Amino acid sequence: MERAVTDLAAASLVPAPADFAGPAPAISLERAADVAQREALLDLAFGRAARFGKTSERLREGRKPAEGLAFAAHGADGRVVGTLRLWHVTAGPARPALLLGPLAVHPWFRDRGLGKAMMITAINEATRLGHGAILLVGDAPYYARFGFEQRLADGLWLPGAFERSRFLGLELKSGALEGARGLVSPTGDFLAVPSLDELIARESVPAALKRSA
Repeated sequence: MERAVTDLAAASLVPAPADFAGPAPAISLERAADVAQREALLDLAFGRAARFGKTSERLREGRKPAEGLAFAAHGADGRVVGTLRLWHVTAGPARPALLLGPLAVHPWFRDRGLGKAMMITAINEATRLGHGAILLVGDAPYYARFGFEQRLADGLWLPGAFERSRFLGLELKSGALEGARGLVSPTGDFLAVPSLDELIARESVPAALKRSA
């Protein structure tokens, strides 16, 4: 993790070469091997303390992203240069929806349409999988190009402070957010947490074995 943070942070401080081009990053489903670089990219884009302090994070923490809706973009050298995930929530009582975000793109790729490509990929795949609506907190003028509107989230609120003008919705199925009212709550599967016995067992491993692992 520390190496991934160092590599990404160092790269961001170096301007992209004047002739920087090459193939467009490849967007695919996220792999386990992408996790450390994804976290480093999110820290680079938002700052670690700031991103974990966001109200939207209360809907993601301790949960798995929606199946088939966690995306990573890889540059030509294989490094993660873009990330976008969607999460199961309810848009008020008994009304399933998805929460989108965070979307992060490495500085070198922010003027190359990667964010737009990841958004289109995510929306199209969520539609294909049969989901009805997507919510997000973000810049309204940017997300309006993908069909997100503030009015679709007017009857909803989040579990913490948020800017109403940045709370947006998109219907993938007509009427999916019509009349939606209430608190947005997380419904995704929980991440696996080690049991107390497992934690004790890890601490009981002899130091020599830990060093050789």
